[in-house]
Amino acid sequence: MFRFATPQKVFEFDGIKIGGQPGDNPPLLIASMFHNKDRILRDRKGDFDREKAVDLIRKQEELSRATGIPAMVAMVANSPDEARIYIDFYTETTDMPFGIDMWVPKKRAKATEYVAEIGAQDKFLYNSITAWDKDIRGQVETLKNLGIKHVIIQAFDDEDQSPKGRLKSLKSILEQGADAFDTVIVDTSVMNLPSTSFSLLANKMIKEELGYPCGAAYSNGTHMWQEAKDAWGQEGFRAMDAVAQGMSTALWSDFNLYGPIVTAPRIFPAVATAHVLLSTLVYDETGQIPDNPDLPLRKYFPDFIEKLEAGGGRKAKAKK
Repeated sequence: MFRFATPQKVFEFDGIKIGGQPGDNPPLLIASMFHNKDRILRDRKGDFDREKAVDLIRKQEELSRATGIPAMVAMVANSPDEARIYIDFYTETTDMPFGIDMWVPKKRAKATEYVAEIGAQDKFLYNSITAWDKDIRGQVETLKNLGIKHVIIQAFDDEDQSPKGRLKSLKSILEQGADAFDTVIVDTSVMNLPSTSFSLLANKMIKEELGYPCGAAYSNGTHMWQEAKDAWGQEGFRAMDAVAQGMSTALWSDFNLYGPIVTAPRIFPAVATAHVLLSTLVYDETGQIPDNPDLPLRKYFPDFIEKLEAGGGRKAKAKK
């Protein structure tokens, strides 16, 4: 269940390893800032509460160090000029990598040009090459000419919204040259909470067949379910959000666009907990725990690991 016969691709993005067999590397957590209704945002001309924004970034850095889970921020902008303001602020504030979240292709292209202009390609994750793009080959060529190295592919098929449809969509995009980057990770397109399962199954299918790192914006499924707040209140919503994103972590996810950065204090513990459980599930299947020192299991339960290793592990016992 947690080991694939297909060799798994592992990409290195700004010192972060993404991908591999389940449990080998902690998932990359990608926060959102400057989205609609973000309380630090005053207007769409680049006016925001800088002090609060710095505090939020520092908190994510702290949680990342404590858990071993790598992190970055995707900044939402409506125009290239707005994006430039956020990029300048962010790169002056932190060493974490970053992305830009802009749905309109032409505006996203202009913002990406600015990333190249300031020479930040090594720290930039392009989001994204999608199934809805009209000229994928042209987009790939433009990105390559700008020196963009790391990209997300968003896989989805309007006509076949099953897990197989996402795999088919990915293959089509790759055939149009989207594999020509140093890092290629796959967003399997969460549309709502129950369909998150289709994205997770698509993760498994893609890793089984092609070996690419997979994940999704699991916050799409939780934050779009507004009725949860009416049914359960704010605390109930927070619990639902943490459970859904933690469970997704344990099921074939190499990264997670987890939503507003203000939710980091609940998402990092949820994801760390899920990864601890994943590590022991992998151990039961393989008799081994990966050597990666950043695994949450190694950070929080070293005594437990020592006892497992002292016992010889399942494989060692089998040999005897």
